[in-house]
Amino acid sequence: MIHVSTETGTLQRVIIHSPDSGLGKVVPSKAQDWLFEDIIDLKNIRGQEYDYFVKILLYFLDTDKVKGKLATIDDPKNKRHFYKPDHADYHKSDKVLDMQYLLSEILQDKTLKNEIVASICALELCSFAQQRILLDLDHIELAKTLISGSLPNDKMLFAPVPNFIFTRDIGITINDHILLNKPAKEARRRESFIAKYVFYYHPIFEKYRDKLIEIADDELFFLLEGSEREHKQVTLEGGDIMMVAPNNLLVGISERTTPNAVNKIIDALFEREVVEKVSVIKIPPKRDFMHIDTVFTQVKRNMWVLFGKFSKRELEEKDRLEKMYKKKKTEESQMRIMQFVRGKRKAVEFEYLEDLLDDISQNDLDSKQPTQFIYSGNNVFPFSQREQWTDSCNLLAIKEGVVIGYDRNYHTADSFEKQGFRIIKAADLLQKFESGELNPKTLTDTLIMLPSAELSRARGGSHCMSMPILRDKLK
Repeated sequence: MIHVSTETGTLQRVIIHSPDSGLGKVVPSKAQDWLFEDIIDLKNIRGQEYDYFVKILLYFLDTDKVKGKLATIDDPKNKRHFYKPDHADYHKSDKVLDMQYLLSEILQDKTLKNEIVASICALELCSFAQQRILLDLDHIELAKTLISGSLPNDKMLFAPVPNFIFTRDIGITINDHILLNKPAKEARRRESFIAKYVFYYHPIFEKYRDKLIEIADDELFFLLEGSEREHKQVTLEGGDIMMVAPNNLLVGISERTTPNAVNKIIDALFEREVVEKVSVIKIPPKRDFMHIDTVFTQVKRNMWVLFGKFSKRELEEKDRLEKMYKKKKTEESQMRIMQFVRGKRKAVEFEYLEDLLDDISQNDLDSKQPTQFIYSGNNVFPFSQREQWTDSCNLLAIKEGVVIGYDRNYHTADSFEKQGFRIIKAADLLQKFESGELNPKTLTDTLIMLPSAELSRARGGSHCMSMPILRDKLK
């Protein structure tokens, strides 16, 4: 089943992608072209950090895969085989799904294999000889190669797609539909190709093919040039889409998602009657705020974590100073929020982000308690900016009130603690699950802290690293 109607309903099924060997081949000269600020230590990001993310997800979503087995799973003699989609000892959970494993399954169809290889070779300008090499690989090795760019002998055929660990961006589940992305950057186009083949052809999604939504360029877009082409550009990434309530979708206009794409999203969703409202949030098109989920995410129906630079208090102060000194408005103070309602011609405007989020909590999610905001870095300079950069606002809710964050954002964690949250390291939580001291089914109001020295340098948090495809309805 595929269905997501909120950001905080109990997570039942999610798509991820463990860091593959391509991430370890990013060189300094190509880092920014491939959307990285720095080169990442592959060994540590896997074994010391991301593996905890996988184990936490499995403990909540597919407990039998890990309960009582952690010592064996992480025994150095087993060489992390449990986490590798191309190995016979891979966990093969049908709740925590890896894109590489899903791709390998559809590549068993010879006709589809030929089509996918031909498409990717065209995209990557491969030679005919390189195409033949790919076709000679079995489905498991081929899936690995198409993502990492490297053959089994470690020879590289084309560039890796190191951003594939951020599966949120490949698509978003909107009730029982899936909106597919159209990436802004060339470095992510192969991800989009792979994801679309998986969504259209994997048996998991077979019943939902008519519920896949793609946003295309305008007719004759290829004839446009200059500012006219920029105005008509259509790009979309999943970090700018949040399914916050069954009737309300949040969409961001950002560095990666264009206004024209948002117009098309609204038209497509209203035409299909998928949602009643689409709330659009325009943020500065800056690398600091790639997507709206780097600025805020939801913790509970009445609680959000938010970057203070976009808070009502700071924007009001900026507005006063700009008027006093007759200065041009800053990008932050030009933030615009509009809500479009199906069947109504006039949009509703919200002056501040907190106003919109409060409206969602109180009116769309029927919260019986006042809406609360936790601010990045406790809203104290310079920690608010430092911790937003390392994804303090980019949290994945496993269920209402239980979220995954990064351990380096300790000022933000202090803010959670002041709100009554348990703050616990991922390794300690797993031990307490194993001993029975804590139970994932009864855990409440908890911030789980992932080790994050390398993960945070990749510029994406737990929200970015997950694409939920099934959540329980929020009770």
